[in-house]
Amino acid sequence: MTDAHGTDSRDRRRFLAVAAGAMTVTSLVPDRIARAGLILDRPVQLARYEQPDSAAFVKQIDAGLLNVGYLEAGPIDGPAVVLLHGWPYDIHSFDEVTPHLALAGFRVVVPYARGYGSTKFLSSETFRTGQPSALALDTVCLMDALNIKQAIVAGFDWGARTADILGAFWPDRVSGIVSVSGYLIGSQAAGRQPLPPKAELQWWYQYYFATERGREGYRKYRREFAELIWRLASPSWNFDAATFARSAAAFENSDHVDIVIHNYRWRLGLAQGDPSLDALEARLADAPRVVVPAITLEGDDNGAPHPDPAAYAKKFTGSYVHRLVKGGIGHNLPQEAPKAFAEAVIDVSKG
Repeated sequence: MTDAHGTDSRDRRRFLAVAAGAMTVTSLVPDRIARAGLILDRPVQLARYEQPDSAAFVKQIDAGLLNVGYLEAGPIDGPAVVLLHGWPYDIHSFDEVTPHLALAGFRVVVPYARGYGSTKFLSSETFRTGQPSALALDTVCLMDALNIKQAIVAGFDWGARTADILGAFWPDRVSGIVSVSGYLIGSQAAGRQPLPPKAELQWWYQYYFATERGREGYRKYRREFAELIWRLASPSWNFDAATFARSAAAFENSDHVDIVIHNYRWRLGLAQGDPSLDALEARLADAPRVVVPAITLEGDDNGAPHPDPAAYAKKFTGSYVHRLVKGGIGHNLPQEAPKAFAEAVIDVSKG
């Protein structure tokens, strides 16, 4: 039996189980016995589904300013892929993408962004900035910590913006990117420019967050807020309570509110950024081109603010393809259409 997106339900259960690291492994290549959480080596045979909760398999590593929580799957010597989530989502957006890529031979790394899940700052004195350049540097530092010399970087929402930045400024570290909603590199100067009223309406939460009432409202009602955003951004996605609860747990991070509020206030020029990032932000303000191979994706039912693909096509100067994913697919494209997202990663890996 297949679902609306053509995924066999048995494969879906198997993929979720592998992503959670909860499959019984009946056969493994000798000398690589997956002792580190989700690292599996080929050939493997996967037996019955046992447990859907991946939280127990989150690893931790010091990387730059952070102790990063992340999931890892696939052969340790496979080509690396880093999957990046956005707001208000978490690593579970890639629950079905991860095993698809792992079984295709990729080493897959899925980190919690700063302010989410088990990712913590190493120092209480570190500026809790949510500006885009900081998240990009977090990803480079994580790659360094994991000894990943080069990777495909794929993401949506904040994660797509990070992928764009890395594809523009770190082409030696990034072999290709997959970016949902295309080119999202922005600046404070661009953020100050008014939009037509209909477009401004879509950013209502950004203006809410600009107030202290908004900060306190998000702190008090962050779960309710996130669920509302999920429904507005993906109006055709019928997620259940358990699916939302798995991701909502990541918002209990003690730095979550500060990071989210700073991200949106910084965009409007209402909050100062980290001075150490000024030079990088100045370069980003020039809207640099993405020079590595890229595939951009858009769902046909994305209720979140997003640019027209024609407006950003020329920003990608490497090999480039744009794909519209149909079937009532909203903003959280990796979770709503995991096969299409995974296929884009595999295709961009071919250059």
